[in-house]
Amino acid sequence: MSEPLLKIERLDIRFGDKQVVHGATFDISAGEKVALVGESGSGKSVIALSILKLIAGATITGKVELDGEDLVLLPERDLTAVRGRDFAVIFQEPMTALNPLYSVGEQIAEIYRVKHGLDARQAWNKAVDRLVETEISDAARRARAYPHQLSGGQRQRAMIAMALACEPRVLLADEPTTALDVTLRVQILTLLERLQRKRNMAVLLITHDLNLVRRFADRIIVLQAGNIVEAGTVNEVFAAPRHAYTRKLLDSTPVRNVIEVDADGALSDTILRTRDAGVDYRIAARSLSEMFHRNLFHAVQDISFDLGRGRTLGIIGESGSGKSTLAQAVLGLLPFRGNIEIGDVSWRDATNQGFDARKRWRRRIQMVFQDPYSSLSPRMTVLQIVGEALSFHEPALSTKVIRSRVQVMLESVGLAESRFPNLLARYPHEFSGGQRQRIAIARALITHPDILVLDEPTSALDVTIQRQVLSLLQSLQKRLGLSYLLITHDMDVIHAMAHDVIVMKDGRAVEYGGVHDILRSPQHDYTRKLIQSSNTISRDDEKKPLTRSVSTVPHSIEMAFTHA
Repeated sequence: MSEPLLKIERLDIRFGDKQVVHGATFDISAGEKVALVGESGSGKSVIALSILKLIAGATITGKVELDGEDLVLLPERDLTAVRGRDFAVIFQEPMTALNPLYSVGEQIAEIYRVKHGLDARQAWNKAVDRLVETEISDAARRARAYPHQLSGGQRQRAMIAMALACEPRVLLADEPTTALDVTLRVQILTLLERLQRKRNMAVLLITHDLNLVRRFADRIIVLQAGNIVEAGTVNEVFAAPRHAYTRKLLDSTPVRNVIEVDADGALSDTILRTRDAGVDYRIAARSLSEMFHRNLFHAVQDISFDLGRGRTLGIIGESGSGKSTLAQAVLGLLPFRGNIEIGDVSWRDATNQGFDARKRWRRRIQMVFQDPYSSLSPRMTVLQIVGEALSFHEPALSTKVIRSRVQVMLESVGLAESRFPNLLARYPHEFSGGQRQRIAIARALITHPDILVLDEPTSALDVTIQRQVLSLLQSLQKRLGLSYLLITHDMDVIHAMAHDVIVMKDGRAVEYGGVHDILRSPQHDYTRKLIQSSNTISRDDEKKPLTRSVSTVPHSIEMAFTHA
């Protein structure tokens, strides 16, 4: 390895009297990919952003040397030049990182105007060139699109194009693929690796996704509570982790622990049934002639399935396949064609019978969202959040009874007052990500529903917390006989939780059957593509290029079936 491009020595970071990073020391050479790994709060992002002094209120000591120049000692004016010249950042969620008021082309062109001194026409042409380089389809037209008009993968490619406009020597990638489905993750990883090699960039990857690290990074640095507890090459650390914390992270793959019910017996007690369910959206007219025609986009087309009591139906597919749209239809939140029944009551019958019937119907099916931080109101206490549904469905209940029921429900999801003093009066920001998701689950369960719709319930969580939340959902299903409609792109989660699987593509179900049959012997090319993409990221054998040929079943799933 050549002389290090970036050297970090004895880096300490404090916020007031609290020290959050303790003597971090590591380096990165040009053309090298280094991953900072650890749970939320371990100090990964704080270290990365403190390299450029982008953390407000932080006291930074130690050395951050770029080509021998200590960035810690640089005044703000000189640092601004370094940020735009030598460093670039790719953030986790491009929808929030991109400015919604400007097209993506304008945002990329601004860098060329401000940092490179190009005129408007030259800057725009350069912006389109960068989008072409990131392999975004129809780059010239996409450059004029606003962030909300692009898919998740396209937005992330636009973010990469913005980073490349700086022509950086060091790229800081903060969870660059967490919000993407599995096939897009493979595409973005392949793109980043190609661009990194082409430009000989040093990449500092901040992530909690160990599968991503295994496939992308050269070296790994493991952080726990602001301390580097282990460092080495990816092959060395994954093959023989020395520290207990590293072993804990590597041993966080979801474990299947569900009641295996005979399919015929389960279907005799069907709790949710859909027949030919479809969702259509009216397409805005683009010409005078189109105004007189009913142009429809078929987001979901003719989906039929049965969900038995105490069973989990997994719904998988890429972004835009119709998974979440189907879930919203099942919840009665979107107009739909066909028929959807809970028990022996259809949504149409409940609607015709009036408000009280709809209210009873909705009580039987509840939702747990992907990101508990955004789905829980920051202005409401835990008591208000969890107890709100009780106040709506049972308005005659006294405050004392509501409080008591909320406490019992929180205890059932592992949040007891004895462990969290003054629990009911706290606000969401006072809890960790996993604790917030437990609050969200308690909110969904407080009405004693028959069905929970789980929309990527663990994708925003660390690997260890993911396993804890899945274990909680498994135990609740066993104890309460709950049925789950599980939306996810994570094949390990599907294996751990699902009894049956629907594979969706372009609004249609291309495959439907038992989880063992689907994962072992997929019949449709699209299903094989999804499983192959998952395998490309997660396979546990010797590290190989991302474009290698792979077998059909992911190693973690294959091993689970072998030992079952």
